[in-house]
Amino acid sequence: MANLTGTLAQLRDERKQAQLQVAKLDEAILVIERLLGHKGRRTSSGTGVRRVLSPAAKRRISQAQKARWAKFRAQKRAAA
Repeated sequence: MANLTGTLAQLRDERKQAQLQVAKLDEAILVIERLLGHKGRRTSSGTGVRRVLSPAAKRRISQAQKARWAKFRAQKRAAA
């Protein structure tokens, strides 16, 4: 059991060191992103740049989604 206790302590110590290293890497990434002009963290796509949609594109997307929901509701009513 003493061997396992020592191993567990060693693993916890290694995890702590890894967490510190990850924190340092995150800080370095943030500094570089600020130098490049990026605001805040990366987007979910990982590119760091947010895409801007025109009002017309937003309208088309909205209309398409409304049409999908209308079709779904119509199928649901027909099944009932």
